[in-house]
Amino acid sequence: MARKYSKKASAKVGRAMKKRKAGTLKSGRSGRKVKSRMQAIAIGLSEARAAGAKVPKKTAKKRMAKKRKAKR
Repeated sequence: MARKYSKKASAKVGRAMKKRKAGTLKSGRSGRKVKSRMQAIAIGLSEARAAGAKVPKKTAKKRMAKKRKAKR
């Protein structure tokens, strides 16, 4: 079976996790420190997508929530 995420994506997530542990990982617009593991993983995957790594698309549920939030 093929890998779901590429090695490059794994490296990006690993780097984000290390930065979170060190307390230097910051979120996008607000620039607040990231404390959540899940948020750190999401940031790593997002960076991997931007770099062109093999990462599955965001789930439809998350995309719909984002659209709904943008409409408000």
